[in-house]
Amino acid sequence: MQAMRTGVIKLKTNYLELFDCRAIKMYRGLLALFLFLSSLTGMYGQSSQESGQYPSSQDRQSTRYPQNTEDRPAQPGRERITNSDSANPTARRSDSDDRESFRIRNEEAREQPEPQTEFQQFVFASTEQKLRMFGQDLFRGVPSTFAPVDRVPVTSEYVIGPGDEIMLRGWGQIDIDYHAVVDRVGNLFIPKVGNVNVSGVKYRELQPLLKSAIGRVFRDFDLNVTLGQLRSIQVFVVGQAKRPGSYTVSSLSTLVNAVFASGGPSAKGSMRRIQLKRGAQVITEFDLYDLFINGDKSKDAQLLPGDVIYIPPVGPTIAMNGSVNVPAIYEIKPKTNLGDLIQLAGGLTSTASGQKATVERIKDRSVRAIEEFTLDDSGFGRILQDGDLVTLRALSARFDNAITIRGNVAAPGRYPWKEGIRISDLITSREALVTRNFWLAQSDLGKDDFEIKRTARLPSSNIRGGRGIDGYFTGTDGYSAGTDGHLDDKAVRGNQDEIQDDIQGERSQRAGFGKQSATVEKANRLNQAKFSNEIRRTAPDINWDYAVVQRLNRESLATNLVPFNLGKAISGGENADNLLLQPGDVITIFSQLDIKVPEENRSKFVTLEGEFASAGVYEVKPGETLPQLVARVGGLTTNAYLFGAEFTRESARETQQKNLDELVDRFERDVERRTSNKSQNVVSTEEALALKDRVDTQRKLVEKLKQVKATGRVVLGLKPSQTGVDALPTLLLEDGDRFVVPYVPSTVNVVGAVYNDNSYLYQSRNNIDFYVHKAGGGTREADRSHSFVVRADGSIVSKSRSAGWFSSGFESLKLMPGDTIVIPEQLDKTSVLKGLKDWSQVIGQFALGVAAINTLTK
Repeated sequence: MQAMRTGVIKLKTNYLELFDCRAIKMYRGLLALFLFLSSLTGMYGQSSQESGQYPSSQDRQSTRYPQNTEDRPAQPGRERITNSDSANPTARRSDSDDRESFRIRNEEAREQPEPQTEFQQFVFASTEQKLRMFGQDLFRGVPSTFAPVDRVPVTSEYVIGPGDEIMLRGWGQIDIDYHAVVDRVGNLFIPKVGNVNVSGVKYRELQPLLKSAIGRVFRDFDLNVTLGQLRSIQVFVVGQAKRPGSYTVSSLSTLVNAVFASGGPSAKGSMRRIQLKRGAQVITEFDLYDLFINGDKSKDAQLLPGDVIYIPPVGPTIAMNGSVNVPAIYEIKPKTNLGDLIQLAGGLTSTASGQKATVERIKDRSVRAIEEFTLDDSGFGRILQDGDLVTLRALSARFDNAITIRGNVAAPGRYPWKEGIRISDLITSREALVTRNFWLAQSDLGKDDFEIKRTARLPSSNIRGGRGIDGYFTGTDGYSAGTDGHLDDKAVRGNQDEIQDDIQGERSQRAGFGKQSATVEKANRLNQAKFSNEIRRTAPDINWDYAVVQRLNRESLATNLVPFNLGKAISGGENADNLLLQPGDVITIFSQLDIKVPEENRSKFVTLEGEFASAGVYEVKPGETLPQLVARVGGLTTNAYLFGAEFTRESARETQQKNLDELVDRFERDVERRTSNKSQNVVSTEEALALKDRVDTQRKLVEKLKQVKATGRVVLGLKPSQTGVDALPTLLLEDGDRFVVPYVPSTVNVVGAVYNDNSYLYQSRNNIDFYVHKAGGGTREADRSHSFVVRADGSIVSKSRSAGWFSSGFESLKLMPGDTIVIPEQLDKTSVLKGLKDWSQVIGQFALGVAAINTLTK
C-alpha cells in the first residue's frame, strides 16, 4: 500500500512537471484563446439571429400586421374571418436579398469616372476645353432612392399579380381583418369564400371584384381593400449601359427607375433611343433629353416581370462650345439644325455675339474644314452633321460710343459720347474733381478720440499705399492722409524734455547698443496713435497744368496722347485746351502726387514746433526759405536753443534709410565672411564655443541694426553761440518739412558701455572725462578708443578723429547742453583666459623642446 501511494505521488509529480513545462503552457494558452473566440462567435451568431437588420418574411409579416383580432370577442350574429399561418398558401418572399443587391450596386456606383471618348479627346485637342457628354452628370453615383420601393401610394392603374399582398377589412354582418398573398396562378384565397382570381386586375377594379365574391356568401357588410407588401419583379438592362445585368426592382418601378438604377447609359450609349421590350414587341422608346431638358416623362412605362431595357450605341454627336448656357457634347437626331442644337444647349448667354457661329466639320471622313453660319433664319436652318464642332464667340469688350474718365475725379467711369462733346461737358465744375476719398477723410476728422485711437491700433502696413509711420499715409487713390514723422506725436504733446530724451535714445540705438531706452519704446508706442487736432492733408492738390487724353488712331491703331491744361479746359469756351472728344477717348486727371510739378507750383505744409512765437503748421509761399518762414510767424522765443534744433525732411529720410540698409547688409556680409574664415582655424572645442558666442553676439547686433529707422534729420551746421533767426541757413522748404526748436536743456547724456548710463546735470566747465567718471567709467567690454559724442545739433565728434599732436585730447572736450557721450562695446575681443591658455601651451611646448635638447646633448 505504501509502495502504491509512493507511486501515485511520483506519477502526480511527473504529471505536474509535464503540465508546467513551456510547451504545455503554450498549448494551454492557445486552448484558452480558442475557447474565448468560440464563445464570441456563438454570441455573435445568437445576437445576429435575434436582432438582425432584416427579419424573416414571417417575422416581418407579424410585425407589420399584428395578429390581435382573436383577442376581440365575437359579436352575436357576426361571422369572423381572421388570418392564420395556414391561410397563406404562399410564403412571403424576403426582400433582404434585393436590398443587399442594391447596396452592392450603390457601392459599385462610386467607381472612377469613365475615360473620355475619342470624340471628347478630339474636341479637347481642338479647343482645349473638356466638354462633358450631356446628361452624364445625372448618373454619377446611384442614389439610394432607387432601391426597391414598397411604401409609396399605388396608382389606380396598377395591375395585381402573383406575390402582391392584399389586405381586407370588413364590418357589418361580418368582421373581416385579413391579409393574404396572391399565389403563383393569380388566386387569392379567402376563408369561407374560396379562391378568387385577381391576376391582371387593375387596382381600381379590385375592391368591386372582391366585394362581389364575398357577397355571394355574406350579406349586409362594407369592405375596404388595400395593398400591403408589393411583389418584386426581375428586369434586364442590356446594351451600352454603365452596369448592364438583371435587376430585381419593385413592381411599381418604371423604365426610368431601372435606367437610373443601372447607372444610366455609358459614354458610348445612347440617351435618346432607349427601348423597353416585352417579348418581341417594343413597348416604348424613351428619349432622356425630353426628361432632362423639358421634364417630359410621358413616354415612361410600367415594368413587368421579364421586361428588357435595351440601350443602343450612341448616335451622331456634335460638340457645342463657347457662349451657350450649357456647353457639352450632344447626341442629335437626323436633320437636326443649328437652331435645334442651340435650343438643346439652353440658348445663347447674355454675352454671346449674335452675329455668326463657326463650325469645324469633318468632310468625307478625310479632311477637316471650317464654315461660318450666320445667326439668322437661314443660319438656324442649316443642318448639322456627325462630328461637327460648333463655337459661338463672346462679345468684344469694345464700347462703340463711350468716353472714359479716370484719376483724380469725383465720379470716374464711362460716359456716352455725343457729337460735339468737349472736356468741359464732362467736368462741368471744379467740384467734379473733389473725390469721394476727400469727403471720407473729411468725415474722419469729426470722430472722437476713442474712435481715432481704436483705428490707430491698426499697423501702418494695413493702410493700402501707406509708407509707414515715418512718411505719408496714403489712401486707396494715393491721397495723403497726413504726415507722421518720427517725432510727430511727441511734438504735438509739447513736452520738450521727452523730445530731447527720445532724440538721444534713437542716437543710442543707431550706435548699436545692446539695449533700447525706455523713452524710445514709449515714442514707438505713441507713433501708433493719431490725434484729433492734427493737421492732416485730406487730399492731394490737383495738377491744373497737365491732364491728358488717350486716343486710339483708327488708321494706324497707335495710341496717341493729347495733353491739355486742365484749368483752362474746365473754364469753358472753345479754347485750344477744351478739346473735342471722340468715341473711345480716355481722359486722365492727375494730382500733384501722381506727377511731381515744379516746386514753386506745389502747395507745401511745414510744421514749426517748440520755441516759436507762433508754433504750428503753415503753408509755404512759393520760393520761401526757412528763415523767411520763421520770421513771418514772429521769430523765436528767448528760451530757444537753436544749436539743438532738429530739422527733418522726408526726402532726406528716404535717402538715409536706403544708405542705412546698405550699410547693415554690408556689415552682415562682413560678419559672415569673418566667421567663415575663423571657423577654418578652430582646432579645439573651447575655440569653437568662443567663436560661436562671438558670432551670436554679432548677429544679434545685426538684427538690432535692422530695426533702426532713419529720422530724416538734416544737420544745419549752427554754432552754439548763434541765437537769432539770421543764423538759420537759407534753405528752400519742401512739403512735409518739420523744424523743432527746443528750449535750452540742462543735462548731458552718457550711454553705452558704462556702469551707469544716465543723464547728468550740465556744467559749462566740465569735459568728457568728468561725465564718464560720473557714470562709473567704462566697463571691461568698453571700446574707449572708438568713443564719440553726438552733438545736440546732430553732428558727431569721434575720438579717433580728434586725436593729434597739438590737440588737448578727446577726454578734455567741452560739452554743450543736450550732447550725448557714446562709449561702444568691443565687437571682436579675445577672452583673457583663452589667451593665457594659449600662451601656457606655447611656453610648455618650448620648455619640453629645451629639455629634449639638453637630454640629447648630454
